[in-house]
Amino acid sequence: MSLLARRPGEPPETLDEYRASGGYAALASARAGSPEDLIQRLTDAELRGRGGAGFLAARKWALARAAEGSPKYVVANGGEHEPGSKKDRTLVTQVPHRVLEGAAICAHATGATVVYLYLISDMEDAIASARRAIEEARAADLLDGLDVHVTLAPTTYVAGEETAALEVIEGKKAWPRKKPPFPGERGLWGRPTTVNNVETLAAVPAIVRGDPAAPTMLCTLDESAARPGIYEVPLGTTFRALIHDTGGGTRGGRAVKAILPAMSSAFLAAEHLDVPMTHEAVRTAGSNLGCGGVSIVEEGTCIVERVLRIAEFFKAEQCGQCPPCRMETNTIAAVFQKVAAGGETGDYLAQVDKITAFARGKGFCSLIEMAAAPALSALRLFPEDFAHHAATGKCPG
Repeated sequence: MSLLARRPGEPPETLDEYRASGGYAALASARAGSPEDLIQRLTDAELRGRGGAGFLAARKWALARAAEGSPKYVVANGGEHEPGSKKDRTLVTQVPHRVLEGAAICAHATGATVVYLYLISDMEDAIASARRAIEEARAADLLDGLDVHVTLAPTTYVAGEETAALEVIEGKKAWPRKKPPFPGERGLWGRPTTVNNVETLAAVPAIVRGDPAAPTMLCTLDESAARPGIYEVPLGTTFRALIHDTGGGTRGGRAVKAILPAMSSAFLAAEHLDVPMTHEAVRTAGSNLGCGGVSIVEEGTCIVERVLRIAEFFKAEQCGQCPPCRMETNTIAAVFQKVAAGGETGDYLAQVDKITAFARGKGFCSLIEMAAAPALSALRLFPEDFAHHAATGKCPG
């Protein structure tokens, strides 16, 4: 069963429509079996988180299941606020019952009694759709006493980080927590909590039903593609197939110069077009699949201005909690501003290398690594673009 069963512009899938296609049958099957069996099914399916980190979902579930303490919680994380990614808000808007059923199955597997559907406050359509789905499921007695809430987060990038989501739900500032302990051990109010991206949870019912279809992922192609949009493709589709066959190639019709698998990932050169989009393959190529918000740099386009926009985004969106992160994001943005303006005669690669090496691993969340990845990869892949900009203040060509 496809994750995106609706065309753009169609009204959200109703409970009756979802049940007619087999919806909530997986939840009934799960409740008739053991939590251990559910976790084993996820282990066998090798379902990885779709929020960016790609962590194995079964490990999170097993950790929370084994942890002592009650009540236990599930957080369906739809806190998507990365430019270039719109899959989560679209998923919750169009097919909210798929997310809700996945969260309810997760609750059964982990022993949780409370679910929080966590959304950004500007996701008006998704919020309305989620609330309607919860009321429909309650009225149909599908939740079986499970307590489900919608919690709204501030419109900041860091608010989507899993431990920042816990802070928001507890009524605090959207600041990530230091780990360990991990949420599965001590999450909401110090109790075991499973945090999964909404796409991860939406994939669970099909796994429980044993659907034979290949696993899929949602990709957002931004305006750099000829046909931008949100596409569901089989996991392992190559970048070439996504960009050219699905997205119609680059917007300007020129060849691909570089690929950005997600804004928080390292750039890949055109030679990596045939890399399959799996976490392992993309990591081997030197980047990360992230949340699947794919952007393209086409030939004839200067990469300096693209990287400067990314650096300024991370500078603005770092939460201010960790001094090394403030230092790194401010320094990277300042270096690229000087390069873009021209007249930069220093060793800007060494400057970025030094600050990112100093900051690596020192923050409470992974934003430090996210800000460093596109900056360092662009400098190393396209030194000529930076040298020309540093000398002239203009894009090459």
